[in-house]
Amino acid sequence: MLKFLKSIMNNKNYIPSEKNNSIHRILNTDIKKDPNSQEDEIIFGCGCFWGAEKCFWKLPGVVTTSVGYAGGIKNNPTYYEVCSGLTGHAEVVRVVWNKKEIDISDLLKMFWECHNPTQKDRQGNDVGSQYRSSIYYKNKNKKEIIQSSKEEYQRELNKKSLGLIETEIKMIDTYYYAEDYHQQYLAIEGSRQYCSASPTKVKLGSFTGSNYKLNDEIWEKFNWEVDKCVLMSDNKPIKNNK
Repeated sequence: MLKFLKSIMNNKNYIPSEKNNSIHRILNTDIKKDPNSQEDEIIFGCGCFWGAEKCFWKLPGVVTTSVGYAGGIKNNPTYYEVCSGLTGHAEVVRVVWNKKEIDISDLLKMFWECHNPTQKDRQGNDVGSQYRSSIYYKNKNKKEIIQSSKEEYQRELNKKSLGLIETEIKMIDTYYYAEDYHQQYLAIEGSRQYCSASPTKVKLGSFTGSNYKLNDEIWEKFNWEVDKCVLMSDNKPIKNNK
């Protein structure tokens, strides 16, 4: 990913996004908004944050998404500092959702299925601690359902002899927004369509605490049997026709 980004930014035809633009390119919402009483937030690390963000913004009920850095020790890190591996931060996606339209269990299903959580400090061809699988939350009440989903997914992985989950799960206080040119990168005209995720092709079913709100028709839009599935779909959010 880093090599791709350098080549893009060295291209004289590359036009960065507007400065200080906090409006989501697809959802037209404020990517820096705080959740209201009907909303909630969670932060996921699934390797390169470009493709991961698109996975989540397409889900009905998601209010806004952004990409950033979390889980480390340095304040206000830059992309290149994070890529050095010395900040302790991971590339992550912040998701704000409407609790009436989509449940945290739906988001956890997307998280576990859209990448390979058994890979440690890497995802596909991207290697380094910044690409680690991670779930960060700000409310301790989320720990139980996250752990429950992990345990169920591990049971499913065991059936395929696919190894142990390496996902870092912890409560955090701070999330740093990534530079503007990274936000909804795959929706930028002329962007290089890149995603390093290597899904296991194993699905997450019901687990203790799960309360799925999205129907099968939604999940059929994501076919993890197809390499780089998320890149082959358009950028529009999926409509829930229930």
